[in-house]
Amino acid sequence: MKLHPLSFFSFLGFSFLGLAGLFLMSCESENEPLPNSSPKLRFEFKFDKEQARLNNLAEPSVIPEGNAAQTPLFNAMSIHYLEFAPSAYTALGAGQVLYFNEELPSQKNGFRTAIDFSKAIVSEEGKVFLEIPLSELQAGRYEWVRASVSYQNYDIKFNLKNIPIGSEMIDLDGQVGTLASFLGYNTHITTHQVKQEIITVNDDKKQGFWAFESEISLPAYNFSRRQVSVGESAGTTVVNPLAATSPIPAGSCVITGAFAQPLEISGNESQDIHIVLSFSIKESFEWRDTNANGEWDIDIQSNYAEPVVDMGLRGLQVKRK
Repeated sequence: MKLHPLSFFSFLGFSFLGLAGLFLMSCESENEPLPNSSPKLRFEFKFDKEQARLNNLAEPSVIPEGNAAQTPLFNAMSIHYLEFAPSAYTALGAGQVLYFNEELPSQKNGFRTAIDFSKAIVSEEGKVFLEIPLSELQAGRYEWVRASVSYQNYDIKFNLKNIPIGSEMIDLDGQVGTLASFLGYNTHITTHQVKQEIITVNDDKKQGFWAFESEISLPAYNFSRRQVSVGESAGTTVVNPLAATSPIPAGSCVITGAFAQPLEISGNESQDIHIVLSFSIKESFEWRDTNANGEWDIDIQSNYAEPVVDMGLRGLQVKRK
């Protein structure tokens, strides 16, 4: 996906400081509110491997000829922007903006700002990652949610080919490694942890940057090695069923999904409202299958991995818990 010449938040015209009082910090407390506390809007992720696999226009999607894909095992995710929209005609940024991640000035990758990953709320499935006082939410009826995904961490299967051990070449098939991918328009990364390894970047990276941690273990040869490689995906699917009435800027990764039932806010709520953002992860890791075996292959001898072409999530459904 081509990147937009302006930063995502510059496009929206928002100020982080102007919204600083609108959202709270990450929350990992129990789901029950404290006695006498004000009711809150609470969010958690679900990573659904059975949810429909969609394309950019929210239509059923098939894997292109020459490619292969697999459904990852998700560990955690982060979003950098969250908005409720009253209707399909609500322009991006004109709804109720609930949250966005702090930014830093940037001169990299054609943008003026970058997402500050050090301030990101990274959450696993089923944990409350964000709480917002319901008193801050405007009364009204909301039909859609926009969530811009900035980071994913998941495990994938792969084959290691042509590992040089002494005078032999060994293949290790059916291995599991961890991939950390950055889907925001432009992200400033100081350090980040893939699985066990902490990687130093100290740079701004455009959408599609990833780091992959694998471990080679051959007890029979008394050999083990852990290694991290980095790369960039050629594209990222961003599902937007409202493309005809409410488009998004290229490179923003704003995934749009409908409430299962529209959310009605009266302004007199006395109980918490718990929202589940359910993302389709069905066959979301896609690569160019150069040997047509349907598996992701990494050749150690030639330092070559089959090219990753897509790491985008494949749809969003919004439900009340």
